[in-house]
Amino acid sequence: MTTRFRALWLTAIGCVAASAIAIAAAPDLAHAQSADLVLCDRLAADPSDPDKPADVKGAAEIASSDIATAIKYCRIASSSSRRAMYQLGRAHAANRQIPEAMAIWRKAADKGSTSAMVELGVLYGTGTGVAKDEAQARKLFERAAEAGNPRGVSNLAALSGGGGAPADPARARALLAKAAETNAEAQYQLGLMMEEGAGGPADDAAARNLYEKAAAQNHPAALARMGAFAQQGRGGPKDSDAAKAYYEKAAALGNEDARKALERARCPYVIKDKRGNVVTNLCF
Repeated sequence: MTTRFRALWLTAIGCVAASAIAIAAAPDLAHAQSADLVLCDRLAADPSDPDKPADVKGAAEIASSDIATAIKYCRIASSSSRRAMYQLGRAHAANRQIPEAMAIWRKAADKGSTSAMVELGVLYGTGTGVAKDEAQARKLFERAAEAGNPRGVSNLAALSGGGGAPADPARARALLAKAAETNAEAQYQLGLMMEEGAGGPADDAAARNLYEKAAAQNHPAALARMGAFAQQGRGGPKDSDAAKAYYEKAAALGNEDARKALERARCPYVIKDKRGNVVTNLCF
């Protein structure tokens, strides 16, 4: 954002002084705005937001203790960043301020934030804070999906059309294939469809390839699926050591499925009573 300075041109000295102040202040202001965005990202970034830089981890939910701080810094950063504007909406939603979140997400969507489009679509689709309107939800999901947002694609596939028309997994698969060229979340979502045979034939090898690409970008769920595929030898070679490494990395990023898989590997023997109830596990 360009900052304008106004100076009173009383004397030549005053003019020089005002110019000097402007030159000196501009870098500091730019630095402060950058710091605001860094703090906004740290507290309120969405892991699945295509606008999020690769080096920003993000959080599925904003911690309650961080909400006020996130609102403060995201509001400042939002004047020059649509990502921060979307994240400001997330912070207001986490604070149960749905009208405020909707107003901000509308502005962010107008600026091209596909994640804001998805959030608005969810609100319209569920009737949260606004009259339920599946047609409007579908339009928003379609806009986001056409722009390559994986959540837009998956939500569009899940949303039934007018008159109870079925979802279109084949279209979702095609849209995800386009987004999966660059996006880890899309790679993971398309991998799930390939694994399950949704919208087309099942293909474990293709699913594993997609999971591997997403896992290389530290996508927690993709790391967990790679662990399972390596453990079972699905779509490629069986490799217990690689499976463990994938699970450990996913668990470190907070994935619960990976944590449970590691626990099962550590304690594989289950002791049950006469009724078949689990009494304990034997670990090694």
